[in-house]
Amino acid sequence: MVMPGAYCARGGGAMQTKDQQPALPPTMLARAEQIQREIQQLSGRDLQLWSIAILVVVVLTAGMLALVLPNVIWAQRVIRVEHAYLPQLFFGLISLILLFNIYLVGQKVALNNTRRSLISELILNERLESLSLIDPLTQLFNRRAMNEMIPREVARANRLSSRLTFLTIDLDNFRAINSKYGNIEGNFLLREFARLLTTSFRGGDIVFRQGGDEFLVVMPDTSEPESDAPIRRLHSALEQWNINSGKSYQLGFNSGIASYVTGSQVEDVLRAVDRQLYQKKHNLVPVF
Repeated sequence: MVMPGAYCARGGGAMQTKDQQPALPPTMLARAEQIQREIQQLSGRDLQLWSIAILVVVVLTAGMLALVLPNVIWAQRVIRVEHAYLPQLFFGLISLILLFNIYLVGQKVALNNTRRSLISELILNERLESLSLIDPLTQLFNRRAMNEMIPREVARANRLSSRLTFLTIDLDNFRAINSKYGNIEGNFLLREFARLLTTSFRGGDIVFRQGGDEFLVVMPDTSEPESDAPIRRLHSALEQWNINSGKSYQLGFNSGIASYVTGSQVEDVLRAVDRQLYQKKHNLVPVF
């Protein structure tokens, strides 16, 4: 058993304290927030470049005024400048403008490249975050997404005092079918049932694959009686699938349903749903 304060390094057997453990990499959400802060900092650097440009213009204007103003004050029609200073003034001015433009263009290119790189990383990070919430087999939300999205729906229901219903679904005899016909057939059934789920429920309902052949549907703004309609659609779609599939077996499902009560614990609702599903699967009489 690994102790909380230290661990054994593989191979060497050396002990490292908790303070010496390498820092964990930031999560995708933390990295996204960090990228957004860096992009905001780049906007501040844009402001710095504009400030430098304004400063250079002010310096050049002051230099020109220092050259011209004495002649204007003395009311001279011709501006006289010592010939010995003309080459230095000319080349100094050209060099200053050239160096400033090189610096400005270089900084602008560097800022644009950094900004594009950060935006690309942010987009990639969001895509990876999205993929990490999707079950690759069924293309439904997975358990991690369930743990993140259900608290949001519960908070919304508490805030608006709206209805929220949970429906859990378990396929009948899936393990027997998977054992008899193989994993390929089992995966095919899971994909097909996921497709029937997404077409039977509303766009605002959230369908999750909890794992194996277990699914959970979260129905915002829906009471238990109102959930009968999509469940009937699912039964009808599954009956039609059994007729058209030509399989030697019939696919069916059991379900449990419960509504969330404002201010209650969502864990209690999910336990009630699972208990109802278990009773239906095993033909048990509910005990109150």
